Amino acid sequence: MGCTLSAEERAALDRSKAIEKNLKEDGITAAKDVKLLLLGAGESGKSTIVKQMKMREVRNDLQYLIIHEDGFSGDDVKQYKPVVYSNTIQSLAAIVRAMDTLGLEYGDKERKADAKMVCDVVSRMEDTEPYSPELLTAMMRLWADSGIQECFSRAREYQLNDSAQYYLDSLDRIGAADYQPTEQDILRTRVKTTGIVETHFTFKNLHFSIEQ
Repeated sequence: MGCTLSAEERAALDRSKAIEKNLKEDGITAAKDVKLLLLGAGESGKSTIVKQMKMREVRNDLQYLIIHEDGFSGDDVKQYKPVVYSNTIQSLAAIVRAMDTLGLEYGDKERKADAKMVCDVVSRMEDTEPYSPELLTAMMRLWADSGIQECFSRAREYQLNDSAQYYLDSLDRIGAADYQPTEQDILRTRVKTTGIVETHFTFKNLHFSIEQ
């Protein structure tokens, strides 16, 4: 009769339903894949956004949302430790160099020897290593110097990492033998990004792929 399907027609219908089901499932999967491309000039904060997305909490404060996923692993912390060392001493060295540029004097002339020690470490590219007790003491004396503080107050007149004060105010903690970077330490690091960096993470069943 007219309403009866042949075996061949039924098989074709089953194949059609299977294809439709697969397309629907593929569509659902694709809908869960979110691809983001971060564009911006150097030092515009692209890497900071990615680091924020890897932290542990979700905070919505006055419509400000930071997505945090699994946090930083032990390997991440280990990787960023030398970066914190470098950012800290490089910031202090930048202030020291600006002292000459701005024609400023140290509050205590003995700080010139401390400044030389800091700049020598940077010039030897040893800035990613843990600070020796002597170097740490020199850095702390420099940061406490009135001339250095005056130079820091004029940071808009020269190039200085915007996390300089955060790190230099924490010298005793960062210089400790058992120092491990906190999430805030990592978030504030500055590393020049070259080429294309891709980061993957999952949040609320959505799979994010971020290129910067």
